[in-house]
Amino acid sequence: MTALGVAQIVLLLAVVVGCAIPLGAFIAAVLSGRRTFLSPVLGPVERGLFRLSGIDPAHGMGWRTYTVALLVITAVHTLLLYAILRLQFYLPFNPQGFTGMSPRLAFNTAISFATNTNWQAYSGETTLSNGAQMLGLTVHNFVSAAVGISAAAAVSRAFSPASKGVLGNAWADITRIVLYVLLPISLLMTAALLALGAPQTLLGSVTVTTLEGVKQVISIGPVAFQEAIKILGTNGGGFFNANSAHPFENPGILSDLIENWALLLIPFSMPVMFGLLAGRARDGMALLATMALLLTGFALLLYAAEAGGNPLLHALGVSNLGGNMEGKEVRFGTALSSLFAASTTATSTGAVIAAHDSLMPLGGLVTLFLIQLGEVIPGGVGSGLYGIVVFALLAVFVAGLMVGRTPEYLGKKIQAKEVKLAMLAVLILPLSILGGTALSLNTASGLGSLANAGPHGLSEMLYAWTSATGNNGSAFAGLSADTPLLDYGLAIAMILGRFAFLVPVMAIAGSLSLKQSLRPGAGTFPTDGALFVGLLAGVILILGGLQYLPALSLGPLAEHFAMLAHATY
Repeated sequence: MTALGVAQIVLLLAVVVGCAIPLGAFIAAVLSGRRTFLSPVLGPVERGLFRLSGIDPAHGMGWRTYTVALLVITAVHTLLLYAILRLQFYLPFNPQGFTGMSPRLAFNTAISFATNTNWQAYSGETTLSNGAQMLGLTVHNFVSAAVGISAAAAVSRAFSPASKGVLGNAWADITRIVLYVLLPISLLMTAALLALGAPQTLLGSVTVTTLEGVKQVISIGPVAFQEAIKILGTNGGGFFNANSAHPFENPGILSDLIENWALLLIPFSMPVMFGLLAGRARDGMALLATMALLLTGFALLLYAAEAGGNPLLHALGVSNLGGNMEGKEVRFGTALSSLFAASTTATSTGAVIAAHDSLMPLGGLVTLFLIQLGEVIPGGVGSGLYGIVVFALLAVFVAGLMVGRTPEYLGKKIQAKEVKLAMLAVLILPLSILGGTALSLNTASGLGSLANAGPHGLSEMLYAWTSATGNNGSAFAGLSADTPLLDYGLAIAMILGRFAFLVPVMAIAGSLSLKQSLRPGAGTFPTDGALFVGLLAGVILILGGLQYLPALSLGPLAEHFAMLAHATY
């Protein structure tokens, strides 16, 4: 590790947090229907959309109606995307003449983008037309991100003293999030990427003559705009197979810094929005502090693992002063590659600028662990917020057990119903991750998908089920994922990770919204200070991590010690 590398990581995260605070306040204002600086331009558009679609933003919804609305819009858009992927040959903007996807791959991809996972078992530039990329994937990047933020807003309102069973209007929330937040920032980011060299065209390819005098066909398309919402909405699905390591998606060091900033921006703004919508701004800042401290620690840990280099090369007398550069871009280096890997797995983004399969074993362990924690530091847009709120409820429950007092969070009593629903949500993740991995490794199809034997092979499969269940979308690249078992199995894992977690959380929100807000008393555990930040961080690490320790010990930890003993697989 170098002082420059550490400074790059710390300074970028500090800039993200500094920008996230005003953005969180802006999002809270938008979702509250208050006037903002964009209202003179977008207000008439918003009102026109509401009139056209029959939406009454003043009509509040209970948790059941709100949840059904989120499920319905997701189901409709999943079916639309499936149809686009299957029928792309007959649809416009297909200069490449690509045929439709197979039924199982289209099913997997449609579920993937609708759940904000963006897992890709295909190469984008050789499989999808420009029309499918624009009308299918890009649209769903907006919708799935808006659904996540809307769910977070509903959970936030549950803690407001004025909620009284009403969590807002899902249709109005989704419309406002797309119109006032996602679209404007995406347009600004698109302009920046265009200026830095990312293409935005309806052409399918260009033919160039290389320095050797050979003709080469290079795939291009409407890349810049899709890249912007892919990163900003913590989606992660790349236009190209190489994802954000491709120079058209990420032309250079400045674009990389912008993309790393953008993928963390909205997730870090969510606690600020939460505190303002709940009427407890300081408590929101405590959640933000927890997220920032844990992510900084894990990013530096991953950097340390990669900067140390490969001991097998050291033993051969090969100098690797830049650390482990296998699978990394020289233009980004070890520090920024490590930060991006930590950022993309701490959120539900899944975009990559380096091959996670080539990380050192402890580096790969960090990326796995960050997803397995539930992606709550800071998590995906919206999903990270309601995920960390679940851990906050469990943290105050633990604190209540220690002092023998009924736990409270933001003035709401946390009772048996809320704790049971919280544990149900938390236990969904290991059930899918560990159960799916065990199933795959006990079938011929699953074993046939592995490119490596031994501990690394286990890590490949564990990473796939972790990524799908965590709605992340990144992968250890050696896995052959386009098989019936993994296409259908991972799609089910994506659904469980998104909605089997969301529904209990929305039920918690509905229960809390009906409870009377209590004034803090002498025995109330403060949830806006350093003590709570430490307790919450401990609960996240212990509860979120211990259930995966055996699997991680057999995978990346075993590989690390085998590597130290000069054994490879």
